[in-house]
Amino acid sequence: MASVAMPNNVVDIIAAEIASGVDRAVECWMSQIDEALSDLRLTSLGRLQAVKEIVERYKSLTGKAQLHGRG
Repeated sequence: MASVAMPNNVVDIIAAEIASGVDRAVECWMSQIDEALSDLRLTSLGRLQAVKEIVERYKSLTGKAQLHGRG
């Protein structure tokens, strides 16, 4: 199997882009959770339900809902 040599800076650039994407995703989810927890129109139980829905959306989007459904 042949391997392709890539300059180190290409690997660094790709790693930086991946890290940036992960950071944006986490920031988005944290913002949604913060908004749900700060929503004064909801009861405490309503806030908890809103956070649960965010977690369920995360699991659905990442395919983790299927993993936890087994077993």
